[in-house]
Amino acid sequence: MSTLASKEPEAAAEPVEDGAAAGAAEDRAMPAEAAETGAAETGAAGGTGSSHPDFEPKIVAFCCYYCAYSAADLAGSMRLQYPANIRIIEVPCSGKVDPVILLKAFEEGADGVYVAGCMEGDCHFLKGNFRAKRRVQAVKKILDEIGLDGRRLEMFNLSAAMGTRFAEIAEEMTERIKELGPSPVRPEASAARPATVLDGAAEQEAAGKQGEVKPE
Repeated sequence: MSTLASKEPEAAAEPVEDGAAAGAAEDRAMPAEAAETGAAETGAAGGTGSSHPDFEPKIVAFCCYYCAYSAADLAGSMRLQYPANIRIIEVPCSGKVDPVILLKAFEEGADGVYVAGCMEGDCHFLKGNFRAKRRVQAVKKILDEIGLDGRRLEMFNLSAAMGTRFAEIAEEMTERIKELGPSPVRPEASAARPATVLDGAAEQEAAGKQGEVKPE
């Protein structure tokens, strides 16, 4: 009886050792498989990000003197960091930004444009920011129609005290334009692109200037 009792554990121990070895082998194989899977997922995640990692966009910001421009000044005084891609243009009122000016900005090489006016109801010229909003929406539709993507243009409202918000807007627009990539109407790409509405607008403007009669 003692002999049988001593042999049974030995016989049962063999499969246990085999199972432990197999488990150890699986444990050794799992990290390698996990690493391969992780690498694949990382590659896939990288593929869904910006397709232009080295692209630094040119963004033009038309800022109302009374609100948005003052907010930009405040952001500088607060030493807030925001992308240097933003080219700020001071305007007396956001309502003075004509649709032709917005289109001209893209024609001159801007990858993105935004208009920053006063908070709704606080415009120093009563309804200038509402006029700007309507114009921006109209130009966004034109950009979609010509294949430039209306997301390259935006309208923002902020007060003179919103320096932090100004920096956030600069970050938001820079990241958005980086995802969209370079503008297809950049001067360096003009030779390779088809004719667009912008070309027609430029030709009409040139024709109008030639037809002007200068007073003597």
